[in-house]
Amino acid sequence: MFIKNKKIIIILSILISLLIIFFKFNKKKEAKLTPEIYEEEIIKSSNLLKNVKYTANDAKGNTYEINAEIGEIDINNSNIIFLTDITAIIKSSDSKTINIYSKFGKYNTTNFDTIFSKDVIMRYLDNKITGDYLDLSLLRNNMIISKNVIYKNPQNVIKADVIEVDIKTKDTKIFMHEEKKKVNIKSLD
Repeated sequence: MFIKNKKIIIILSILISLLIIFFKFNKKKEAKLTPEIYEEEIIKSSNLLKNVKYTANDAKGNTYEINAEIGEIDINNSNIIFLTDITAIIKSSDSKTINIYSKFGKYNTTNFDTIFSKDVIMRYLDNKITGDYLDLSLLRNNMIISKNVIYKNPQNVIKADVIEVDIKTKDTKIFMHEEKKKVNIKSLD
């Protein structure tokens, strides 16, 4: 009978020791989990990125950089990132810079094509173009700005439906969708 009691006491001691170790380990693990780690895990699991920056360079020394406060990876296509509060910079090898700003955008990480939307502003030298929508394609080497387009420089203010800019040459086409409508040009001189 004494041997049976001794075995029970040993087994109980081992179980109590294991329980004490288990609870101590769990308390240490909980203490290490901080709110920052928890928030970071939420962001990763929901496809959200903060302070996004992508950079692309071509063989001619041109650089395209896009920055956004928030990016969300498209669930159906991981090459597409939806962006919020965007700043983009195109630096050409001749050291001229084009700056683009918008509220929203859609960026393709494979070909660098970007669609900017809502409160779009493009600046180049003394030129400023605003509109609702800008389609930037590095493959086509052009930008197409449309919807409520206003082009301003020190000499003129131009209102049109579409402005198309060749990124390499900076050649610009300004036109209306309907032939009957005219581009509105106001001289500031």
